[in-house]
Amino acid sequence: MKKYASVDAFLAGVPADKRAALKKLRAAIKAAAPTATEGISYGVPTFKLDGHPLVGFGIATAHCTFYLMSYAAMRSQAVALKGYELGKGSIQFSADKPLPAALVRTLVKARIAEIEATASRR
Repeated sequence: MKKYASVDAFLAGVPADKRAALKKLRAAIKAAAPTATEGISYGVPTFKLDGHPLVGFGIATAHCTFYLMSYAAMRSQAVALKGYELGKGSIQFSADKPLPAALVRTLVKARIAEIEATASRR
């Protein structure tokens, strides 16, 4: 696994078409979670909220990936995610069809609510 010093360093090594899609995703995440901190975790850009993993993103040969890190938050938007390839906590999309900012905002807000609910139970 390649180590990156920052999210910008990660993005600098991404092909231009995927970089553009990931920059849009990054901006949408920042807009939805302005107090989240970003860094690299397990080799991919990751946002944390109050020390808890929030979301992340990365690439593969044929697609970009949005790591929502929550199957429940994804399930809440099942209709909007129809047509995307889904993992247990991730959404795959092509660079030429980035995730819409409104969908990213909804998913990030669902993930924030999930983190806050978990924290209040502790």
